[in-house]
Amino acid sequence: MFNKILIANRGEIACRVIKTARKMGIKTVAIYSDADKQALHVQMADEAVHIGPPPANQSYIVIDKVMEAITSSGAQAVHPGYGFLSENAKFAEALEAAGVAFIGPPKGAIEAMGDKITSKKIAQEAGVSTVPGYMGLIEDAEEAVKISGEVGYPVMIKASAGGGGKGMRIAWNDDEAREGFQSSKNEAANSFGDDRIFIEKFVTQPRHIEIQVLCDSHGNGIYLGERECSIQRRNQKVVEEAPSPFLDEATRRAMGEQAVALAQAVGYASAGTVEFIVDGEKNFYFLEMNTRLQVEHPVTELITGVDLVEQMIRVANGEKLSITQDDVTLTGWAIENRLYAEDPYRGFLPSIGRLTRYRPPMEVAAGPLLENDKWQGEAPSGPAAVRNDTGVYEGGEISMYYDPMIAKLCTWAPTRGEAIEAMRVALDSFEVEGIGHNLPFLSAVMDHPKFVSGDMTTAFIAEEYPDGFEGVELPEAELMRIAAACSAMHRVAEIRRARVSGRMDNHERKVGADWNVRLQGQSYDVVVDADQDGSTVRFEDGTDLRVSGSWTPGDQLAEMTVNDAPLVLKVGKISGGFRIRTRGAEIKVHVRTPRQAELARKMPEKLPPDTSKMLLCPMPGLVVKMDVAVGDEVQDGQALCTIEAMKMENILRAERKGVVSKINAAAGDSLAVDDIIMEFE
Repeated sequence: MFNKILIANRGEIACRVIKTARKMGIKTVAIYSDADKQALHVQMADEAVHIGPPPANQSYIVIDKVMEAITSSGAQAVHPGYGFLSENAKFAEALEAAGVAFIGPPKGAIEAMGDKITSKKIAQEAGVSTVPGYMGLIEDAEEAVKISGEVGYPVMIKASAGGGGKGMRIAWNDDEAREGFQSSKNEAANSFGDDRIFIEKFVTQPRHIEIQVLCDSHGNGIYLGERECSIQRRNQKVVEEAPSPFLDEATRRAMGEQAVALAQAVGYASAGTVEFIVDGEKNFYFLEMNTRLQVEHPVTELITGVDLVEQMIRVANGEKLSITQDDVTLTGWAIENRLYAEDPYRGFLPSIGRLTRYRPPMEVAAGPLLENDKWQGEAPSGPAAVRNDTGVYEGGEISMYYDPMIAKLCTWAPTRGEAIEAMRVALDSFEVEGIGHNLPFLSAVMDHPKFVSGDMTTAFIAEEYPDGFEGVELPEAELMRIAAACSAMHRVAEIRRARVSGRMDNHERKVGADWNVRLQGQSYDVVVDADQDGSTVRFEDGTDLRVSGSWTPGDQLAEMTVNDAPLVLKVGKISGGFRIRTRGAEIKVHVRTPRQAELARKMPEKLPPDTSKMLLCPMPGLVVKMDVAVGDEVQDGQALCTIEAMKMENILRAERKGVVSKINAAAGDSLAVDDIIMEFE
């Protein structure tokens, strides 16, 4: 076995690999750019090597620099993680020439299947059903428009070497094909160093389901079930689960056997994933093969008990698989939510900055139990498992140079319903401050009827949130639970305030029992009857809710129980109440005495400033180009400028007809959130 491996990656996946290597007694080497000098993966590794400036194309994907780090550290093997050089055949070839093991598939398999154009041709030759499209190289935007018309709109414009939603655009007409081609080409060049583009028919109403395969160099291959990845935004997965709520055993077996056959046809050896588009009749079509470890691999590990990173290391060391297909059993259900540094209230645009608070929920081990890759008894039916794969820490910086994903929160439970409920509680318990994040959106998805029923497609987010995410309106019953909890919490805070001031001891003031709670446009008059075990909160309509919990003033997380049901609240203080986040809702809760509530109703409402004649920068980023000049008349939907952030290009468009009166930025400028880019007459 290897004594030392280098992880040619960063962030959560580098930390993930380090954990398994440590368990196996293998020393690890991290690499880092200037921006990652204090990163978590650097702190976790046994040693670390600096490789250059922050941009990935000057550090993490420069093969010569990574090879120098390997040589200087004396690493015997390299795990590439995902993204960066993980599917780069030239990197695998360089490692082979240097006598260093690649913890991934042979370079021939990478060349055959890692390239989307080549892989689709091989799949077609092997008789695998594929999506119609044009597999040849496309030279320019006009050729892209011509091909798109021949294939038939809508089309998917994709980077041949792409992954993670980078270099992908859906085009519904010629203009979008022209714009999408150039943006995809630019993103592909910046992210992968390969700007080749191809076009395929975009299948509407599809489900995205993928099969995890594991092969060794001795001709053995197995599949470890499927993952449902249909909840996507901008072609980037947001929520994954295993198994799929849609597949039956016969379809699962057919997809698995086909995936293994395809992998073995190209001499595959390592962990890999074959992705399929599945229609409503359970017909499946080969999409692509990812010749690497997938971002969403934890859900497969949770339902099978197989450590995929360990298996990759053992295969790279020349070992045979120690498990057969008969050993693979899918037990329970696992769900993964990707926590992104992005603001769901600003169209999910990237957010950067310092994590002033980062407190994930406590991890809990449960699920399938394996020892030496063999089943040891039944999976427990007790508490759910909670797993959080992360690469950041409180006080650390979220950089504009890399992918915005900062953590993968996973839950496992014996049933899908229990796994969803465990995820709801875990999301509510996750504390993140200092940056915009998508926790509220993830909570909303977990409560959405379509997700709960399992009836979703890759169009879920576009269909259910066509105008973006604007928060959640909680139902009446949930508002009353929150109102009860907050009134009890406010009473505790008032008692403490009175005692600190000394007024309670002098009997100059006592905390009353009558309160008015206002939240989400609703107003409740309540009476709080407290005792040493909690409080009974009585509403005007006669409803009694029993509240208990250990919250004390200053705590930013309130883990409460209302009528024996858990209620987890993220708590912030505002004048006369709390700012609450729970179940995807961000709510201001005002708790007042009856007299204060009467006076508050007479106060005028403060209106926000008028920015309707300004284009504000929605995210921190770099101006790639300006598409208009002062004096230009613009139309609704017209491109105004392009902003690049976290490896993604974002085209900002006019919301209405107008004339440009002033431009405050130029190509190459770095902008902050809400900087004024241009003004209109």
